[in-house]
Amino acid sequence: MSRRDMALGLIAGGVASLPFPSHAARRFDARDHGARGDGRAIDSVAINAAILAASAAGGGTVVLPRGRYLCFSLRLQSRVTLLLADGAVIEAADPARHAGLYDLPEDGIDQLYQDFGHSHWRNSLIWGEDVEQVAITGPGMIHGVGLARDGPGARWKKQAGERPLSMAQMTDADIARLEPDAAKMQGLGNKAIALKNGRDIRLSGFTILKGGHFAILATGTRRLTIEGLSIDTDRDGIDLDCVRDVRVERCRVNSPNDDAIVVKSSHALGRAIVAENILIRDCDVSGYDMGSMIDGTLRTTQQVAPDQDRVTGRIKLGTESNGGYRNVRIEDCRFTRCRGLALETVDGGVMEQVVARRLTMREVTTAPLFLRLGDRRRGPKGTGIGAIRDVEISEVDARGIDHRFPAALAGLPGHPIRNVVLRDVHLAYAGGGTRLDAERRPAELADAYPEPSMFGVLPSWALWARHVDGLTLDRFTATTQKPDARPPLLFDDVAGLIMRDTPLAN
Repeated sequence: MSRRDMALGLIAGGVASLPFPSHAARRFDARDHGARGDGRAIDSVAINAAILAASAAGGGTVVLPRGRYLCFSLRLQSRVTLLLADGAVIEAADPARHAGLYDLPEDGIDQLYQDFGHSHWRNSLIWGEDVEQVAITGPGMIHGVGLARDGPGARWKKQAGERPLSMAQMTDADIARLEPDAAKMQGLGNKAIALKNGRDIRLSGFTILKGGHFAILATGTRRLTIEGLSIDTDRDGIDLDCVRDVRVERCRVNSPNDDAIVVKSSHALGRAIVAENILIRDCDVSGYDMGSMIDGTLRTTQQVAPDQDRVTGRIKLGTESNGGYRNVRIEDCRFTRCRGLALETVDGGVMEQVVARRLTMREVTTAPLFLRLGDRRRGPKGTGIGAIRDVEISEVDARGIDHRFPAALAGLPGHPIRNVVLRDVHLAYAGGGTRLDAERRPAELADAYPEPSMFGVLPSWALWARHVDGLTLDRFTATTQKPDARPPLLFDDVAGLIMRDTPLAN
């Protein structure tokens, strides 16, 4: 082995572990195409040339050795692995400071039913469209220093349920800072990695720091594997939109300002597409101060997210839910200092065959479990009310929960959530609810943006269920740290209730 190969970190074990071993036969050093890696020169032209050369050769591995590569948009091509060696950093350039622009957002995208970020992919640091057999791997880092985290909202005329109710007191100027005009986004990058469609994609081993609006956005992608990533970001971590056959495993995602790992089924591809066959396993999600997961300090200064609710950082299905979800498994995951598991469909999609098991939660900033069937219907004319059915949640241990928000299941009159099992669930609350809290009767809020805080303080402290048909509580236990004047359980329009071994201590 040459000293050059050793410098690239391409030891035999490293080559053998490439997601697509066939790519190892041809190696393309980005420096041979002009990349400097000095943190000053713009290296995206050189790296894109190396990617094109590897693809034209029938496939190969583009290697970024140790160094800091200042880049605008990098364009993925089929049958190419991008290998970030130890000490290699791809740094997102800033158009305000560096000579250049990111690829422009695509024209002709209907942004009626989802926001700007969901509707565009090319305005990213790294993007690929309709690519196959592509990988980004290695121990290096993607640092989104120059990425924007914001963008305009959907152009939906109705606008009901467009924003969480927690934002209701924000001024127009506050909203404008979070949702700038689309014209201001020209030339900016607002995602670290964006994938539109594509097949057989592997993302493994690297770190993303400050990923913009989305650290990873995968829309319409099939056979996608994301494993062993560390993501510490300023908005969403991993967004899986209209995807199929996806595995997310052994990832750490810290995202105090938005969701950590989220499955969606938006209208971004021009039609309702179900998100299905998805496994999220052995992952850690959290809401520490941004950057403090990677540096190990785990700081807790930030208390409130931009939506004026407590820090986020959770695993969620929703909010965009035109196509619905089918066959989703979430297992062996840990939630720390963040909102709990949220399963939501509000835009006409059907959620079914969802299993969540072996979840550990500590310092839960809103509800530990939240199931919401709503009637926002952000979609084309004819969009109806969706459904939630056949959900099983088991082996959950959640502690340090905000007393205001019990586990909540909220359907709609005439449209109940159906067939939910909560088994081996233990919830430990701070306690402190009052008699006035117990007298509250939350409004239906059918078309509101779904969040556990949407109903305010709920009138029970362990579980609140409304409009549910078929609910089984099997070894469901809950405790409070200090007395709570509310009842532990409250059922409103709940049919088919089965309770087995449900001790509750207050």
